[in-house]
Amino acid sequence: MSEFNNLELSLDGGILTITINRPEKMNALNVATVKEIRTAIQRVYDDTEIQGVILTGAGEKAFVAGADIKEIAELNEVNARKFAESGQEVFALIENCHKPIIAAVNGFALGGGCELAMACHLRVATKNAKFGQPEVNLGVIPGYGGTQRLTQLIGKSKALELMMTGDMITADEAEDLGLVNYVVHNKEELKQKSGELINKITSKAPLAIGMVIDCVNAVFRPEENGYQTEANNFASCCKSDDFREGTSAFIEKRKPEFKGA
Repeated sequence: MSEFNNLELSLDGGILTITINRPEKMNALNVATVKEIRTAIQRVYDDTEIQGVILTGAGEKAFVAGADIKEIAELNEVNARKFAESGQEVFALIENCHKPIIAAVNGFALGGGCELAMACHLRVATKNAKFGQPEVNLGVIPGYGGTQRLTQLIGKSKALELMMTGDMITADEAEDLGLVNYVVHNKEELKQKSGELINKITSKAPLAIGMVIDCVNAVFRPEENGYQTEANNFASCCKSDDFREGTSAFIEKRKPEFKGA
């Protein structure tokens, strides 16, 4: 996994930890880092050994403090559209991944960092975490899906306020708004809680977990009938070996052994 310059990848017990490793730049997302995230997430799709992912940032100051402002400053109308669409595609890969991905947020998660955390399925944060979409301070708007996901997660009114003022919020405020699932005291507890959560999820039937993700995402796909997606995925579950194993284990009062098939 040494082909990455801006990421560190570590696989332990089926859980892949992806660490954005640019602490000297507060883990800012430049184009090269976004491309590496695409490669890493594609590996998650393809590698059957990987059961779930924890995504985090190196150092004590930031999860991801934002995008690389020097790169942003060079954009024009033509290449800015491609820039935004490319990032949106990568973050959609995260959001639509059939394996659970948890953002472990320590320090600043601003701009593209907040967007990256929101693309993950769940978020755990330390007390010192700060969230925000301050792009209006630069004369732009969120471009990696922030206008959509922040609205989905916390509602229109508060999302508008945060994006129009550019204000940061604390981890506790983010938890109250539904942006964060859990808040812990420090980075050690962050690692522990994220690990407990991802291991609990990956102990369940993998096919069912993936289909839950698909059904919930269908709520936000206007062209799709989410109820029909649910019915279709429910039927698919009922033809799986995991379904037979799960129901048999329940009846036999034993722990199920899911195979993801």
